Amino acid sequence: MGGVSVIELDDKGRLTVPKIYRRDLGIARTVLVINAGDHLKVIPLPADPVRALRGVFNVKKPFKMLRKQANTLAEREIRVKG
Repeated sequence: MGGVSVIELDDKGRLTVPKIYRRDLGIARTVLVINAGDHLKVIPLPADPVRALRGVFNVKKPFKMLRKQANTLAEREIRVKG
């Protein structure tokens, strides 16, 4: 894997990701594009993100407890940063 390609934008500012990259990276139809300052990062997204995440978050805590922990962490971060 890997490689380098120079790609021209079309008249509407779009680019086409070469087929070999789409195939190698498993790009279906959707990607996440991140402005990384001096370049863009293109990250393939699954066709069905819900299905892709199924089983990843095997959390046994109730939502209220998770929410309370998140709030506590956020408040602590605010105090530390001033």
